[in-house]
Amino acid sequence: MSDAIIVKEAYKKFEKQGQSFWQQLLKKNNKNGSSLNGDNGSNKNGHINKNGSSQQIQADLNLANANLQKNNGNGHSQGKNGKGHRIIVAVDKVSFTVKENEIFGVLGPNGSGKSTLIRLIATLLLPDDGELKVFGYDVVKQPRKVRALINRVSVEASFFKKLSPMENLLYGARLYGLPGGETRKQVVQILTRLGLEERSIYSPMEEMSRGMQQKVAIARALLSQPRLLLLDEPTTGLDPRSKRDVQAVVRELRDDFGTTMLLTTHDMHEAEVLCDRVAIIDGGRIVALDTPQGLKQLIPHNGSEPTLEDVFLELTGKQLKKEEDEVPA
Repeated sequence: MSDAIIVKEAYKKFEKQGQSFWQQLLKKNNKNGSSLNGDNGSNKNGHINKNGSSQQIQADLNLANANLQKNNGNGHSQGKNGKGHRIIVAVDKVSFTVKENEIFGVLGPNGSGKSTLIRLIATLLLPDDGELKVFGYDVVKQPRKVRALINRVSVEASFFKKLSPMENLLYGARLYGLPGGETRKQVVQILTRLGLEERSIYSPMEEMSRGMQQKVAIARALLSQPRLLLLDEPTTGLDPRSKRDVQAVVRELRDDFGTTMLLTTHDMHEAEVLCDRVAIIDGGRIVALDTPQGLKQLIPHNGSEPTLEDVFLELTGKQLKKEEDEVPA
């Protein structure tokens, strides 16, 4: 079995320009002479500051900046460049390999770097360092080769809302260079397999629920029959029945067509039942990687087998608690 994805020391940072909230607040209060905690110049303990509001605001600003230097609220490392812009590391020296015909899951809290990692593999973002390959093709040096082999489903998929699913998917098929006649049959087959009624296929997208629209997004990705399917929280917003429909299709793609999939999700049960292996990412770094059963062996059983959610909370909770303990008092 060959390697479908190779990620070595992938690193991606973002620069946040402009003044922080605290810097703007300090500038505003210094200009008008008002207090952060009231118009009378009192501090948070009710005592009057010697110099009105400036001492308390400066103290709060110093504390806020100290906290921001340690993390950006999501556990990511952060600093400043030469221009004073804040640097946020979204993906921090991440390495892993995904085998062909494998469903590989990535779990992590909001802002942990999951979607950034997906966009790097999809050639939508360029890494600042490291190496990423898809079926042997470098995502930076050979992006066209990579794009011909992949497709992506994201939670924020967009459509022409006045058009029907059929019209949207036929438009997408033309972009993929697919023939119209055969594609019409495939659209009906895929959408009905995902649980859409046939009459909905020809109704405007704006009349559909968000869950139904997400099914259309999945169908659009399947039209090109990708060797690698990147699923960025594909079942978010779906009802339980729709989730089961999508999960059944994911299994069929792997079992019947040999499709390799990288799946990010917040649904622990979904990751456990679908994924061959799971990586838990927090603060842009992988904190654990194993089969779902292997991950469960990482924490104490306490008389009963832990769930994947127990593992996730234990690993990410310890990391977050540690960072909280390090914040200056």
